[in-house]
Amino acid sequence: AFELLIDRHQGKIIRFMQGWVANVQQAEDLAQDVFLRVFKARKTYVPTAKFTTWLYRIAHNIASNYLRDSSHRREYQISKGDSESTTGLLIENIAVAPSGFQPSRSIDQSEKSTVVLQALQALGERQRTAIMLSKFEGMSYQEIADTMGLSIQAVKSLLSRARVNLKNLLEPYLMSGSPPTTDASALEDNALPLGDKE
Repeated sequence: AFELLIDRHQGKIIRFMQGWVANVQQAEDLAQDVFLRVFKARKTYVPTAKFTTWLYRIAHNIASNYLRDSSHRREYQISKGDSESTTGLLIENIAVAPSGFQPSRSIDQSEKSTVVLQALQALGERQRTAIMLSKFEGMSYQEIADTMGLSIQAVKSLLSRARVNLKNLLEPYLMSGSPPTTDASALEDNALPLGDKE
């Protein structure tokens, strides 16, 4: 049964981890840590939420702990495959939609992947997690709230700020080719409602 669980969720957890770490091998190692923790906790697991919510909460905690270690840099390994189609949709849905602005130049799919992942890197940790769970994993507000230990209102706020920040990061690139900045100092996860700070 545990092997079936790994087969079903391993690819998604590795992809989630690739949004946090510098290379595919490290993402695979962190995903292995997630499943090891799930295996150790299998007898004490009480299904108060969906299994995937519990799984992604563990993945989020492992990724957060990994990044809090000052020896790890917050970089992205641009992966090929299904992430290219996902990031293509992300750039179209987030950067372009509400403003009505259209790119002044054509962009190939690989370039889209690179640029979107650079823009995600510039977001604060919680904004990045919320947008990844929403856009890449298709989670509902409630599932994201359960995974991140926040209220639904806090999740909506994080997603709103993340979309605005991504739009601001991606718009200059789409118009002129200027790469997104990776300086996250202005894009941190502040202003959460009281009670939702970690």
